[in-house]
Amino acid sequence: MPEIIKNRSEILFLYDVKDANPNGDPVDENKPRIDEETGVNIVTDVRLKRTVRDYLYEYKGQEVFIREIRKEDGKLKTKEERLNDFGDASIIDRCIDIRLFGSTTAVEDRTIALTGPVQFKYGRSLHKVDLTYLKGTTVMPSGAEKKQGTFTERYILPYSLIVFYGVVNENAAKTQGIPLTEEDVDLMLDAIWNGTKNLISGSKFGQMPRLLSQIIYKENQNFHIGELDKLVSIKSEKPDEAIRDISEVKIDITELIETLTKHADKIEKIRFKCDDRVKFIKDGQDIDIKIAFSGFSLVELVF
Repeated sequence: MPEIIKNRSEILFLYDVKDANPNGDPVDENKPRIDEETGVNIVTDVRLKRTVRDYLYEYKGQEVFIREIRKEDGKLKTKEERLNDFGDASIIDRCIDIRLFGSTTAVEDRTIALTGPVQFKYGRSLHKVDLTYLKGTTVMPSGAEKKQGTFTERYILPYSLIVFYGVVNENAAKTQGIPLTEEDVDLMLDAIWNGTKNLISGSKFGQMPRLLSQIIYKENQNFHIGELDKLVSIKSEKPDEAIRDISEVKIDITELIETLTKHADKIEKIRFKCDDRVKFIKDGQDIDIKIAFSGFSLVELVF
């Protein structure tokens, strides 16, 4: 029987986007979300969770509660209708996304009100981005009365290197009776990495995972560092908006390593996966990620 999680952990995930739209804002012409004050690209936690859900359902055969299902009339099923789909079956046991992220749904005498053990902050780019507007044409007319193709338009980011931070909270699972297992978390990590690579659509194609790390704390610590995303930065010879490729930046992990080392007595192990093209620096010097993490029990993720 799979083991229920007993350890708290933190997740740090870096990926980049090239000539694509990582997360459009539907109330603003589906433009990439950008902080107007800082020029930084924003990606919602909902977008990352959607990536995880889609990958787990489409590639790993996992049942997922929140997904697009259309009825015969073409309309999408609601949460309430999805709840009825399961009858008397345990949705928590059946649906991995409920165990991971929780849900709030109510219909008649059935209610789900769970705060998921896994939560993510909004992702933010580590630099200012360059919003680019593209215009084109289509070959086919948009209606029967039209004789020619129509104009198309889209907004993209030539480049954005984004960092996400999350926490796997064992206490949230325990107090709510959510049977989140180590296997569930492993599948989620797989989905974060490979799901990002599999975002192959007109607006999303061009996204690559670069670094995924899970900091696992010792059992019964009731502790995590917090805000690991604030402990990484980038160095580049180019101005922020001119960056166009991962080869043009180095990721500075000086503060991250220093902070992890400070709390090394509370850390059980670090699991990670890194893309070969990423370059890291510590204290101003190039460093291999394995050497940087060498003071910890280190496990390389394989998927």
